[in-house]
Amino acid sequence: MREEDQLQQPLTPEELMQELRFKATELLLREEWQESVQVYTQFINLCQDQISVKSHQNHPDPDLLTKLQKSLCLALSNRAEALSRLRDLTGALKDCDQALKIESTHFKSLVCKGKILLSLNRYSMALDCFKTAVLDPQASGNLETLNGYVQKCKKLEFQSRTGAFDLSDWILSGFRGKSPELAEYTGPVQIKRSELSGRGLFATKNIDAGTLLLVTKAIATERGILSSEDSGENARLVMWKNFVDKVVDSATKCERTHHLISTLSSGEDEDKLEAPEMSLFRPEAEEIGELNEKLDKVKILNVLDVNSLVEDSVSAKVLGRNSDYYGVGLWVLASFINHSCNPNARRLHVGDHVLVHASRDVKAGEEITFAYFDVLSPLSKRNEMSKTWGFHCSCKRCKFEEEMCSKQEMKEIEIGLERGIDVGSAIFRLEEGMRRWMVRGRGKGYMRASFWAAYFEAYGSEKSVTRWGRRIPAVDIVVDSVAEAVGCDERVLKVFMQAFNGNGVSLVDMEKSLKLGRGVHGKVVKKQQALRSLLDFGTHDA
Repeated sequence: MREEDQLQQPLTPEELMQELRFKATELLLREEWQESVQVYTQFINLCQDQISVKSHQNHPDPDLLTKLQKSLCLALSNRAEALSRLRDLTGALKDCDQALKIESTHFKSLVCKGKILLSLNRYSMALDCFKTAVLDPQASGNLETLNGYVQKCKKLEFQSRTGAFDLSDWILSGFRGKSPELAEYTGPVQIKRSELSGRGLFATKNIDAGTLLLVTKAIATERGILSSEDSGENARLVMWKNFVDKVVDSATKCERTHHLISTLSSGEDEDKLEAPEMSLFRPEAEEIGELNEKLDKVKILNVLDVNSLVEDSVSAKVLGRNSDYYGVGLWVLASFINHSCNPNARRLHVGDHVLVHASRDVKAGEEITFAYFDVLSPLSKRNEMSKTWGFHCSCKRCKFEEEMCSKQEMKEIEIGLERGIDVGSAIFRLEEGMRRWMVRGRGKGYMRASFWAAYFEAYGSEKSVTRWGRRIPAVDIVVDSVAEAVGCDERVLKVFMQAFNGNGVSLVDMEKSLKLGRGVHGKVVKKQQALRSLLDFGTHDA
């Protein structure tokens, strides 16, 4: 009878709050994040109503108000924890800030906010939260963990400020364990209008080959192993759907992500789009207010069609375990990099981060470019490949080669190679032709890059090298000119390495190999031993 009476009597606000608090805590402990958010929201609304009611009474009870404020503070902190687990970082951060307005040194809210800021790459602000939390008496049981967060923030803030990254130890370990933790970094680059297409990324100062230009984490990635059947098309479609869903989810839950994606082109009205300020991409960027523009799924699909990057591409190298997978992702700042057939940048994929570095020396004001397809190919084949990408390349190299390819002898060389003539003969005719046509400097590099397959075959054949001898240029001359013209490539480096032919490596050759290696892998591999392992020197001594 007593239970029936209780059911008939409505619960008092205090009893309802107690019931909601107990239920929300239980759900939180069970890691049922969505359900706990819903219950905490009910508790928070009721608690705020009670605070409002009690504070407007003729004789408010200060002790009761303090108790309610503490309950509200803890509930906001717990809801923030659940929201952060659901990746609703914007909502979680707002709850933390609201809790800290009630109690500025609330331990749980400081730790939760620090973790959120760290995941948003706001290292200095995260560091402040953890430093304050360490001073709290409650920190004694978690001191080692908190000090770990403090050191992590300091390390990432230093990387982000200086661009001082080093993957050597991870490489020397054989890529064991997790990928190294990397900060977001924006180097000497800015976004401007591009003569190539729409907007592009440009160097703000002279840059040496191998110099790091930017490091950024993907908004989302999707990876999988593709089957040989049907070229893995079905698997690609499933991966693409999952990838799109991840991007939509990220944009929905984080205003900063929403804003970053909204800066990208959807393939229409590119000329009307403004060049965003670089401050937007820096880790300590100011908070973005609510945006009026809505990112629906159709627009995001269009954005991804134009801007997503495949990890295993001609201008990229995947380090670590992800090299076993086909991967696609969205790296916003890297998406502004246009194609050129004389590219000057390459990228390394490490975990969910992409590191973009100069593959050759770059002058201030020069546009940073990738190769979207194989640029060690003749103009005719590059034109075919650019069509599949939906554009016509009009870079300096293509314009130069259009003029050169109008010469009858050039057409004969290309046709001859297609019909299987001796590669040494083709190279000899090309080199003689360039001498007669007074082709100089980078122009020679362009032409040699176009007929790279012939050079590769000739230098890889002892018979060709012996037969043609000094009538074709030495390996190092061709490698230098190609690397200067179109940036270093693993295939160019391989030809240079093969020239050693197991006879040992001179100090000069070693230095040149390391320089070429930095063009391929960047200066983020500081230790020569690690770079040598990537270059596969094997047992050769320095």
